[in-house]
Amino acid sequence: MKKMYQNYLEKDHSFDKKTLISILCLLIVITGIYGFLYEYIFYYFNGGMKYFYWRGGHFLPWINIYAYGSLGIYFTTYKKRKNPWKVFLISMLLCGALEFITGFVMDIVRSGDRCWDYNQEIWNFGNIGGFICLRSVLFFGISGLILIYGLVPICFYLAKKVNKKVFFFVTITLCSIFFFDEIYNCFIARIFHLPRAYDIYSKLGVHYMKFK
Repeated sequence: MKKMYQNYLEKDHSFDKKTLISILCLLIVITGIYGFLYEYIFYYFNGGMKYFYWRGGHFLPWINIYAYGSLGIYFTTYKKRKNPWKVFLISMLLCGALEFITGFVMDIVRSGDRCWDYNQEIWNFGNIGGFICLRSVLFFGISGLILIYGLVPICFYLAKKVNKKVFFFVTITLCSIFFFDEIYNCFIARIFHLPRAYDIYSKLGVHYMKFK
């Protein structure tokens, strides 16, 4: 195991296009779920430990900004993996910028109907406009380390050990399911006035965190 990990750090790993796409799809699915679990647990404590709150606007337990942020971290830090501090700092800055810009734009587009607001959350030190805080960027930095030194090596290992056609089919299928969930809730349901995940889950009694 130690030798395999050392090999990951020391050698450059190249994959054909289909395998690389498979790896990226797997990262998208896993990190989106990772982000959901983080917020699911955090908002339980933030809400006074009364309810668990469903986060995100999807049917599946997946939050897109974490998935997209993970791709940004991968492409900007993978070649710097020999230096954990660089991975940590770049992850903080990159995802911090992504969170701030996304939150700011959504605040304008949605007329103040925010998906998150650090003004109303615990541990919100270093809060800037409710869009970003020190806790969140530190979490992104730590998550970048988990991604580059934990998740990526595992994905590389699977890509090399599992049959290429099987690996491609499974990862593409999983990723497609999550993307269809997002496309449906963000576009199809809005255009054709169909029930979204929020509508259905709310009627079933699922709790959502509301910000004023």
